[in-house]
Amino acid sequence: MTVSGTDEHHPPKGTTVSTTAEASSQAGPREWLGLAVLALPTLLLSIDVSVLHLAVPHISEGLDPSAAQMLWIIDIYGFLIAGFLVAMGTLGDRIGRRKLLLIGAAAFGLASLAAVYADSPAMLIAARAAMGIAGATLMPSTLALIINMFRDARQRGVAIAVWVTMFSVGIALGPVVGGAMLEYFWWGSVFLLGVPIMGVLLVAGPILLPEYRDEEAGRLDLASAVLSLAAILPVIYGLKEIANDGFGPVPVLSFVVGLAVGVLFVRRQRTLESPLLDLKLFGNPTFRAALLTLLLSMLVAGGTYLTVTQFLQLVGGLSPMKAGLYLLPAAFALIVTAVVSPMAAAKIRPAYVVAVGLAVSGVGHVMLSLADSSSGIAQVVTGFAFVYAGGGPLIALGTDIVVGSAQPEQAGSAAAISETSTELGMALGVAMLGSLGAAVYRSGVELPSGAPESAGDTLAGAAEAAQGMSAEVATALLASARDAFTDGMNVIGAIGAVVALASAVLVAVVIKLPATGAGADSDGADGSADGTVPAVNVEA
Repeated sequence: MTVSGTDEHHPPKGTTVSTTAEASSQAGPREWLGLAVLALPTLLLSIDVSVLHLAVPHISEGLDPSAAQMLWIIDIYGFLIAGFLVAMGTLGDRIGRRKLLLIGAAAFGLASLAAVYADSPAMLIAARAAMGIAGATLMPSTLALIINMFRDARQRGVAIAVWVTMFSVGIALGPVVGGAMLEYFWWGSVFLLGVPIMGVLLVAGPILLPEYRDEEAGRLDLASAVLSLAAILPVIYGLKEIANDGFGPVPVLSFVVGLAVGVLFVRRQRTLESPLLDLKLFGNPTFRAALLTLLLSMLVAGGTYLTVTQFLQLVGGLSPMKAGLYLLPAAFALIVTAVVSPMAAAKIRPAYVVAVGLAVSGVGHVMLSLADSSSGIAQVVTGFAFVYAGGGPLIALGTDIVVGSAQPEQAGSAAAISETSTELGMALGVAMLGSLGAAVYRSGVELPSGAPESAGDTLAGAAEAAQGMSAEVATALLASARDAFTDGMNVIGAIGAVVALASAVLVAVVIKLPATGAGADSDGADGSADGTVPAVNVEA
């Protein structure tokens, strides 16, 4: 791929840099400062996820959304990120990665302000949707800029590890920062976090980040972008409604329409000279296995995190601040395993490192599946720590495995597909497992005479309804509601255990990439076997 960029430290326009020199060049202080700037969006997006899940009970109390509206508030963000990621990645190739990143940062900041002052579920859903579209510009742009800024293979590995670790740091900080804000301020304050972080990116980005464009990229196919979104959203909507209310004509039709549009999308990609998705990548079994593992693992993680955060507050009776502190062991476990995994992968096959981690996650899910509402807090916190500790290797190595399984000229497409898989998995987890947990709750809760319908819809609704009842009736309602909610968490834990253990076997058997240290001296920066990278044309 030929990339052009604007950077006064590079040769004049039209100069073709030697591939050998480019592959061995060392990044300087400016690049490392630029990495710190690029880590900000990753930090924000991971904080945003953890903060929002903690805020669910408070949003329920403040805006009184239905169960379906609450799920849309949570997952419309991830759906639209997943739907727009590939299109935004392609757009960045054409208008410039830095330009798209800065446009997205400004839009994200404005959408965050809209979420802060939302006064209805519909307004909050719309603000979250705008945040999702803006968020789709951030992740592929940051990863692409890192790849271009760090040409040396080892430096690039460190840079990507730092970038990924910031996700773990955000998960650690999110519950504490968000818990403190929810303890002392209203629920809308949690969305204020995005404003200063995007402000720093807007100020520092033009100074520290170079610009890169792909001069050989084909035109952006708007029809493909529309088809990708039109395939994802109806499928997700259909799955959500089927999980909520069972099979009905509208959700089934929505699901079928989404699949049909997906077929049209795939057929169109096969006819385009410059497709939105390079479908040839899916012919690689390593790529398929790694991508499927990322998708399924993120799906389970999304549903599990949502359930555990609500369990600690609504079943365990913890304040948001205390719930955040109880989540810290899991976050720190994730940070440790994410940092250690690349070092282990230098001596052991990355697939084995990931497989062991997935097996550890499976143990944690089993613990969640066996927890009960009366004595389950310690077991839930411990089990969740195992889940996150086991997920660290996948988070740290998953993207490298996906991109490393592709040819150098396919690395950009592979990275975009990897990001799409991760975001879509998280959104699917909230939608599918969240809906499944809600369905188990509704089927198990026993409502006393005179209890409002909202008490049978969500545990938060039952807690609110109990405040207007006599002590005896309220106690009976809450006991039944907490047991029903825990039953839903048990089901989600069992599904997570099956997915984690099956994924561990899949990764260990199918993925054959060698330990990263084995070829570190002979492989090029882009992973090509001959030690070269594609020619790079850099503009001043």
